[in-house]
Formats: sequence, C-alpha cells, structure tokens
Amino acid sequence: MDAVETKPQITNIPETKIQPVEIEILPVVYDIIRSVEKDPIDNTAKQKESAECSQKVLELQRTLEAARSTIRKLHGIEYSKEEQLRRLESLRKQLALKQQLIKKYKNVQF
Repeated sequence: MDAVETKPQITNIPETKIQPVEIEILPVVYDIIRSVEKDPIDNTAKQKESAECSQKVLELQRTLEAARSTIRKLHGIEYSKEEQLRRLESLRKQLALKQQLIKKYKNVQF
C-alpha cells in the first residue's frame, strides 16, 4: 500500500498586477544637497534658493510616498519573514510533487 502524501495547503490568493513605478530618488537628493551647499550672498538669491530647495524636498516626499504606496500593495508584505519562507518552501514542495506527477503520467502507456 502506498503512503498517502498530504499536500501543504496554501490559500489561493488572487494575484494583483502592480504597475512598475519609476522611482528616481538619488538625483532629487543630489539636487537638494547642491541647493543647500550653495551660499548666495544676496538675500533675494537666498530666498530663491530656499524656495527651490523646498520644492525639491516636496518632490522627494511625493516620490517616497509613491514608493510606500506601491510597497503596501505588494502581495505577501503582511507576512513575517519566517512565514514567507514557510510559504515558499511549501510552494516548492507543491511544484516538485506536480513535476513528479507530470513525469509519471508521461511515462504511463494507455
């Protein structure tokens, strides 16, 4: 008599497609640093640089918020690292079992 193998159960979770987001953080950070490093002598120039720097900081905040919202939408983000590893191992076992079954059915002659 063959031993009955039990398949690890993982609930079917619908896949959601997430559009890739182009996140360019380093150029904005570089621009902010360059703006801060500039030290104009004239007060009007200082105010202009300060306003430009503030705009760049707001742009950086918007970019980071877009990245955060994309990360929150990722499937599996709510699980701990250990749970994700357990689920991955379970899926690998399922894959191996299915590959064995496919190989077995290919060799069966009717």
